Amino acid sequence: MNSFLSAVLIVWLVAGLGMAQPHLTTEPQGADGGTEGAPRRAAIYAGGYFALSMVVLGNTWYKDRERVPFHFYDDNRAFLQVDKFGHAFGAYSYSYIGYHSLVGLGMTKNEALLFGGPLGAVMQFPIELMDGLYEGYGFSWGDVAANAVGSALVVGQELVFGEQVATYKFSYAPSPYASDADGLLGTGRMDRVLKDYNGQTYWLSVPISRLAPNNLLPRWLSIAAGYGADGMYGEFDNESRQAGVVFPPATRRRQFLLSLDVDWNSIQTDSDVMLFILQALTFVKLPFPALEVTSEGMVRTHWLYY
Repeated sequence: MNSFLSAVLIVWLVAGLGMAQPHLTTEPQGADGGTEGAPRRAAIYAGGYFALSMVVLGNTWYKDRERVPFHFYDDNRAFLQVDKFGHAFGAYSYSYIGYHSLVGLGMTKNEALLFGGPLGAVMQFPIELMDGLYEGYGFSWGDVAANAVGSALVVGQELVFGEQVATYKFSYAPSPYASDADGLLGTGRMDRVLKDYNGQTYWLSVPISRLAPNNLLPRWLSIAAGYGADGMYGEFDNESRQAGVVFPPATRRRQFLLSLDVDWNSIQTDSDVMLFILQALTFVKLPFPALEVTSEGMVRTHWLYY
């Protein structure tokens, strides 16, 4: 199942927890530092967010699915692994927000890593269990592993670098395949963001100044490596038709991309509203020119790639 569905509620969690990135310390801040009540407040918001996610999932993703006995499902080849990148993205987002929010609430860095770092993998595990109870899905160890990778990317960078040098980001552009697929890849705009894997791209974005320190380029300018795929009219192999509608022939292929990006956290502002907007954009890849290399060896350039 695509974990991006629950990730769309991230803005709610950002607002509730008040995600911030203050100077981090490994020493307790004491009563004046705001640690009192921080775990309780974090638990309340995380619990409320999780409950809201379950309601959204139950009324969207599972609403037309029949409950069945618990079962497993091997979907490691599904959609050329774009789905797995989505799972890792969802877990990374949860863990990133959980970690920085707990620091903002007054916890030390070590405490925040312990309780917030694994948040993505922990919060998505019950969703994987739910998949195992619905027809058409199933409990996937591949999904669990991808979730763990996403959370580990947050924890690992904090332990090694003391910060998030590389930010995991997402971009989407409507693909021509969705409009030809007669609902197979989603019907409405939001539905297609979730189900049209052809239009999804996942990125690792690193400020150029971290790779090559210089005073010429702005601190916010980043370089991003992306992964996506297209030509997909089905999970493992392309469907040829649905409900009498014949799909155009398409070749499934992977896409490897290199582009520029913006490190939103490097932009300074005194406005609380602008700070909230920049924090909400943390995981969004801004359109920029891009170089694409496909698994077929095709090389293409894009003036703007979403």
